[in-house]
Amino acid sequence: MKIIPVTCALIIHQGKVLAAQRSETMDLPGKWEFPGGKVEAGENPETCLIREIREELGIEIEVVEQLPVSDYSYPTKTIRLIPFSVFWKSGEIHLLEHSRFAWLDKNNLISMDWAAADLPTVRYLHDNWVTLVIQTNR
Repeated sequence: MKIIPVTCALIIHQGKVLAAQRSETMDLPGKWEFPGGKVEAGENPETCLIREIREELGIEIEVVEQLPVSDYSYPTKTIRLIPFSVFWKSGEIHLLEHSRFAWLDKNNLISMDWAAADLPTVRYLHDNWVTLVIQTNR
């Protein structure tokens, strides 16, 4: 089965992280995820993430650091999720693909109906919340 590299952004702002709900036109409609997207041929993950966040949310970000990568196999594909903690540099959020978004604190992070591929990143964020929030607080 082909492994598809996909980036995602942990946009932490004012002590909360941004989660986006997949729209009815996307695979896994209604599931929550960290926004991002597929790495294109010849593209590095950081460049991909900056492009995807601009395309999906209409904002500019700055990558802080790459977080642990995880693989998840759906019935038809395997996703290699490459998460990054990022800083929101500028712009206002406009949902261009997702149906809605939410700012989550550590207490309500686990209760969301996450896409399965995002769960290892959700757990990592939950376990390392203080470090990640301080690191991206500007």
